[in-house]
Amino acid sequence: MTTQMPSMASLQAPEFVASCLLLLATILLFKLLLLAPPPKKKHAGAASPALSLPSPRGLPLIGNLHQVGALPHRSLAALAAAHAAPLMLLRLGSAPTLVVSTAAAARALFQENDDRALLGRPALYAATRLSYGLRNISFAPHDSAFWRAARRACGTELLGAPRVRGFRTAREREAAALVNAVAAVASGGSPVNLSDMVIATSTRILRRVAFGGVDCDGEIDMDVKAVLDETQNLLGGFWFADYFPWLRWLDSLRGMRRRLERLFHQLDALYDRVIDDHRSKRKDGSGENDDDLVDVLLRLHGDPAHRSTFGNSGHIKGILTDMFNGGSDTSAVTVEWAMTELVRNPDALAKAQREVRRVVTGENITMVREADLPELHYLRLVIRETLRLHPALPLLVPRETTEPCTVNNGAVKIPPGTRVLINAMAIHTDPGVWGPDADRFVPERHENGEGSDGFALVPFGIGRRSCPGVHFATAVVELLLANLLFGFDWGVREVDVAEVNGLAVRKKNPLVLVATKKGNSL
Repeated sequence: MTTQMPSMASLQAPEFVASCLLLLATILLFKLLLLAPPPKKKHAGAASPALSLPSPRGLPLIGNLHQVGALPHRSLAALAAAHAAPLMLLRLGSAPTLVVSTAAAARALFQENDDRALLGRPALYAATRLSYGLRNISFAPHDSAFWRAARRACGTELLGAPRVRGFRTAREREAAALVNAVAAVASGGSPVNLSDMVIATSTRILRRVAFGGVDCDGEIDMDVKAVLDETQNLLGGFWFADYFPWLRWLDSLRGMRRRLERLFHQLDALYDRVIDDHRSKRKDGSGENDDDLVDVLLRLHGDPAHRSTFGNSGHIKGILTDMFNGGSDTSAVTVEWAMTELVRNPDALAKAQREVRRVVTGENITMVREADLPELHYLRLVIRETLRLHPALPLLVPRETTEPCTVNNGAVKIPPGTRVLINAMAIHTDPGVWGPDADRFVPERHENGEGSDGFALVPFGIGRRSCPGVHFATAVVELLLANLLFGFDWGVREVDVAEVNGLAVRKKNPLVLVATKKGNSL
């Protein structure tokens, strides 16, 4: 789970958008050339110009936006490699953008500059609206008292290790339901669409943790599914307002704003029903146990010490949106990619299954419990390697410099207001850190702590803007994956690793496997 809402899926510019921008570029090119200042003459004896970072040539108006394809993490990594540019300056529309593509470059950038200078977030249009005006952890201004207090409360009250352990029953209940669902399909001899099953399980876990039993109501359950799909589509869509503020009216023309407002009101109505139900239960004494995140948020809302942070329902709703969207897909994607890599690497699959079946023994044992997880050392290596090759957010949530920054020991200056894209996928496959086999799935590479310096493996982000939901994500992924390996043997005819972009980068084609219950022959 990650509480970071949109990834850089919003960089995807569909062909019709690119065509529209190119047309506008042609129309406005003459005007832009007229407005461009004349080049400065170099006077004899003048100081040498400041060094600059590699900056691939762009087009008028759209800059380098046309070079960002359907898989931005891949295209930007290829662009950086072609220009030998671990740090690269681009212009995406009107947004100057620094792209970080190696662990060494990330380390230099963050260690050379004050942490505060890299804590900003761009106010992306859809994220701003759905977070109730940046009242969330992902996109709240870094210098606001709200962000500091909300992040602190998230670590101690909402998603800290003790609170996550308290959600164990919900996780184990849904893990058992997943095992039963796979067994039911397998018993009939049909292939198992593991992608769909794992996504449904992860979403149910998060709904139980966030909303408790409220969302078991049919109407709310249906709302959640439909609203969640549309939320991901809009947060991952292309918005002119984010790259061409003066063309933001085109978002209305395309119907994007109308869709966003409809979605916002659906979400708002859903939260109102859930919050009202929790308040009613607390009032009659049946909801005083802080069973879910809404209960915790309502308790903080009523605590004078937290009133400035959770003083109104907008704060509660913004953080719920943050968590619900951030955690609905990312854990499932990690399990999906882990199973994909394991069936592609039979030796690793066999090793992981031997471990879990050696640790979890006894008569009538049908599933792995969370108490068993600390003994599954190889399983954690598998997950770590999966996060390296398939981070759910391969382009981390964008940052924005809040004050002037420098790189290359002060030789290059980056102005405030520059967006910063950290390409986790490029960093995770950097041969300078991971060796010539960086593209291979080798869980054993993590046995000696390889890549553990905080910059070579960054699936949950870097520093104070990293994901506070790491404990929750780890618990879900470990439990679901362990049970899939414990209960079933897995066969596959063919499996691919094609990707599709969204809030999380998932498999383009569902993972469909043949499952046989443990103890039966394939």
